Amino acid sequence: MTEPATRITLLSTAALALASCGVQATGETAADARSTPAPANEISVASGREFRTREFGAFDEPWAAAFAPGTRVIFVTERGGTMKFVDTATGRLGTVSGLPRVDYGGQGGLGDIAFLPGESSATLGKRTIYLSWAEAGDGDTRGAVVGRGLLVCEEADACRIDGLQVIWRQAPKVTGRGHYSHRIAVSPDGRYLFVSSGDRQKMDPAQDTSNNLGSIVRLNLDGSPAAGNAFSGQAGKAQDVWSYGHRNVLGLQFDAQGRLWDLEHGPAGGDEINLVRKGANYGWPVVSEGDHYDGKVIPPHSTRPEFAAPAISWNPVIAPGDFTFYSGKLWPEWKGQALVGGMKPTVLVRVAFDGERAREVSRIDFERRIRDILEGPDGAVWILEDKAGGRLIEMRPG
Repeated sequence: MTEPATRITLLSTAALALASCGVQATGETAADARSTPAPANEISVASGREFRTREFGAFDEPWAAAFAPGTRVIFVTERGGTMKFVDTATGRLGTVSGLPRVDYGGQGGLGDIAFLPGESSATLGKRTIYLSWAEAGDGDTRGAVVGRGLLVCEEADACRIDGLQVIWRQAPKVTGRGHYSHRIAVSPDGRYLFVSSGDRQKMDPAQDTSNNLGSIVRLNLDGSPAAGNAFSGQAGKAQDVWSYGHRNVLGLQFDAQGRLWDLEHGPAGGDEINLVRKGANYGWPVVSEGDHYDGKVIPPHSTRPEFAAPAISWNPVIAPGDFTFYSGKLWPEWKGQALVGGMKPTVLVRVAFDGERAREVSRIDFERRIRDILEGPDGAVWILEDKAGGRLIEMRPG
């Protein structure tokens, strides 16, 4: 394939100090956040010559990407309800049929994609596929769902999904088209699905444990609530909830130690990464490291120690798209760090972890908003840009 130039330069420390909130990347109201950036002298700066990039096509409002385990094929969802795949070894582009009808609009549409690592194979063949999307309900209501089907790839440039069925739903469905979250993570042992369920911009349900809004849920592979969840066996409680008090979780990943972390959008300020624990309450909307868009102050976590505090938060925000924990294959110095895609400003943020705490160590300035980020089988970093014409970009050391 040709290798068109892609602007990829690191921000200077001065630019970091000037980063501002602006319009929230998820379509939320514009607002100024209180400025508490990391000290400039703690952020490393390097030359853009350390990286080289290649483009592998452009997509229509791409939202998520995933490698089919064992292959070099990336599947990409497009928010309007379509999905494509790219064979990164050859550059061949293909289409996927058998997709669900989605409720497209606002932040809604076709969402995340996940495969089971235990079904790894060098050829695509047939394998289980999980998708999330926004589903319409009665009376102008909507909610996120997760579906499971069989991905069948019998042609070089076409796959289909057979038997796709909804196995989990946000409950209750509510009005509006925001904060679905619906990221999917498969547990390292391959036994459970974890799904982020946003507060749907209703706030208070995140503290109501009779529903699963504003929560992270833990499911069996068939979508049923897993045994041993936070409120298992308690009458009147949501049986699928693992943790709660979340706002809009757009990243959900396991680290190399098998710990689950989330990446969460704050209001006017307060984007955060959290270590996700069973039964923990993360405080939204009672506490936050940001404030409401109308300027109303929200008490910080330090005022309410009963709520789980973030490992790191950003103020001004970075409006994160997704993140991944890096193995260190091509950049050994990045091993164990989180690579976070930002949409406002348009940056890739590196985050280092010290036990259960985290700190930002570097930013790479990108031309466009980063919706998703993942590591390839050989350690290359793959960037999926946001919005119409969003490109799939491979990044390697220069």
